This record gives sequence, C-alpha cells and structure tokens, in this order.
Amino acid sequence: MKKLPEKKMLKDSRIFVAGSRGLVGSAIVRKLEAEGFSNLITLSSSELDLIDQSATKRFFEEKKPEYVFLAAAKVGGILANNTYPADFIYDNVMIESNIIHSAYLTGVKKLLFLGSSCIYPKFADQPIKESSLLTGELEPTNEPYAIAKILGIKMCQSYHRQYGINFISAMPTNLYGINDNFDLKNSHVLPALIRKFHEAKINNSTSVELWGTGSPYREFLYVDELADACYFLMQNYNEPDIVNIGTGKDITIKELADLVRAIVGFDGEIIWDTTKPDGTPRKLLDVSKLNSLGWKSSLSLKEGIERTYKWYLSTV
Repeated sequence: MKKLPEKKMLKDSRIFVAGSRGLVGSAIVRKLEAEGFSNLITLSSSELDLIDQSATKRFFEEKKPEYVFLAAAKVGGILANNTYPADFIYDNVMIESNIIHSAYLTGVKKLLFLGSSCIYPKFADQPIKESSLLTGELEPTNEPYAIAKILGIKMCQSYHRQYGINFISAMPTNLYGINDNFDLKNSHVLPALIRKFHEAKINNSTSVELWGTGSPYREFLYVDELADACYFLMQNYNEPDIVNIGTGKDITIKELADLVRAIVGFDGEIIWDTTKPDGTPRKLLDVSKLNSLGWKSSLSLKEGIERTYKWYLSTV
C-alpha cells in the first residue's frame, strides 16, 4: 500500500466537524478554536440532516470542506439500543456512508472517523488490541450500533485502498465530560453517578443505591483529552489501520463511586444492589500504539471528574 503524503491542517483550512453539538464534536470544536483554527464548519442536525444523502452531497459540494472530523452518530444506552435496533443501524450507516462518500467525491484531503470500543468482541483479551477487531462475537445488546461503526471503519479502509485517500479511524474508550448526558434513564455510568450523588446531597439522603457489586473494571477518558488525541492524529497519522484512544488505566466501579462521592461531597452510604447484573468484568483498551506515535493521556480521572461536576453544576 502506498504511503500517503502528510496533509496537515492549516489555520485557515475549511474544517467540517460533523456532530459538533454532541459530547465528542463539541470538544473537537473547543480544541480547534483553542489552536487558532478560524474556518470551522459546524451545523446542527436541524440545519443539515446527515441521514439525507442528497442534502449531505449538496452540503459538501457547496461548502467544500478540506478536512472532516466524523463525530456524528446516533447514540444511546442499552434500553435505547434494545428498543430501536433498526434506527441505530440505519441512521448510523447512512450518516457514515453519506459523509465518507461525499468527502471522497468532493476531494476532502483528510477525514477522521470516530468509532467506539464496542466494536471489539465481547470476550476480547484484555487490554484490547486493535487487532482484536472481528475476531469474535459482539456484545448482543448494542450489536446493531457496533456493526454500523465497523462498517464506518471498513469504508475508510476500503476508500483508502481503492482511491488512495487519507481517511483514518480511531476508537475511543468510555468518554465523559462537558456536554455529557446526565439523564438517568439512558446515561452512561459516570454521569449517572455524578447526578445520583448530587441529588442525594441536595436532598439530604442518607444513602445511594447502585447496581451490581461494583467489581467490574472500566476505563474513562475525559472528552477534551480525546479531542486533543484526535487533533494529534489528524496532524500526524496517515495510515488506514485503526488506533485506540484511551488512558491505558482502569478502575473498579466501586472505586469510581467512592471517588465521585468524595468530589460531589455526599456523606451518606453506598448500598450495592447485588441482584442487578454487573456486565462485562473488564474493558480496557491497549493504547501502546497511540503512545508510540507520540500521544499520551495526562489528565487524572479525579481532575476530569472535578471539571465535569463543575460544568454539571452550571446546568442545574
């Protein structure tokens, strides 16, 4: 496979951040603005429906972005994935296909596709290497979403192979931070813990009940660090092979709960409902490839949670 020339973004390059209102996209916008990029293209889903092929094609033809961060996706928790599997596979496949193909047709110089750690097999060896992709069965609860994300990876690799274009893919670990979803019905574990402990504190509750035993290990990456890693890859990485993005460190849910409780300032007790399931015992990404390229996470989990809680307080 021929090695592509480096194509670094310039301060006035036209950069499209797809999904700029979401957790990941908004962090990428913050990073680019902080770096002095002045020609960002950001649109809400009401302004541009990325599921609509003709609208997406027309947008690319008119705006002619030179670089694309593909952070747009339909996301949700286990309940949403189980209830609307057709929506999750269709919407995500269409968003990815429309953007990647339109980017190719209009001569985009470089595209970064953001996948998800759920692409890896349910029983992959830990920590999970990039080579684990497609070596085993997926977690059934979010299989349609995972398959859609795998399709995005394979599209980038196929367009790279057939057309020699610089479309790359990265797989982030569990994310948290500014603009996270704190809805207890469908949020992820860390924002849910922040909200539960905060509400228990202001209601003067004596205890908070959490699911499971607290024994599973999970890895968490502050979303602004993800944005920093994405920027690094966009400027320095030009290969079709996927790259994991994470901290390389994990923590038990029990340790996480104790940390969040201390940061929020809740003095009550944690009661573990051990009749509820724990989920996968461990999920940690192997980030040695990204580290060897020259990027490493530097923000502590404690500081990241403190920043997130401060932002959460500004929204309630």
